[in-house]
Amino acid sequence: MKTLQSQNLTFFIPEPVEDAGANFFDTGISAGFPSPADDFKEQRLSLDEELVKNKEATFYARVSGQSMIGAGLDDNDLLVIDRSLEPENNKIAVCFLDGEFTVKRLRVEKGEVWLQPENPNYPIIKITEENDFVIWGIVTNVIKKLY
Repeated sequence: MKTLQSQNLTFFIPEPVEDAGANFFDTGISAGFPSPADDFKEQRLSLDEELVKNKEATFYARVSGQSMIGAGLDDNDLLVIDRSLEPENNKIAVCFLDGEFTVKRLRVEKGEVWLQPENPNYPIIKITEENDFVIWGIVTNVIKKLY
């Protein structure tokens, strides 16, 4: 997997593997009382097929920092980013701002754009004509480690 390093994000270019997949039990896992084990049907599941809709436009990036913790994006989480999706108000986007990549929630109102963090300790950024700014892609999924 190819990587590109930025101060706030580390990008990964996915390399699909044919016939890759893990065992998958399509019955749902109860968070309450367990169901009988003989109800499980084993299948194969590819996370690439599940999380990636447009392979040519999809990248992964690892989060560095705490500015988006309110949206569930924690330090070291892996983001799935689709560059083919249109930016919209309230979407979480990876943006290139003044020479650095950042991930923030888009706020678009009356022709103005703001990048809103999901942590009150970080400032809202108003985009102006003076900024070197590109919306690089839209975050579609987040992959977390629980330990």
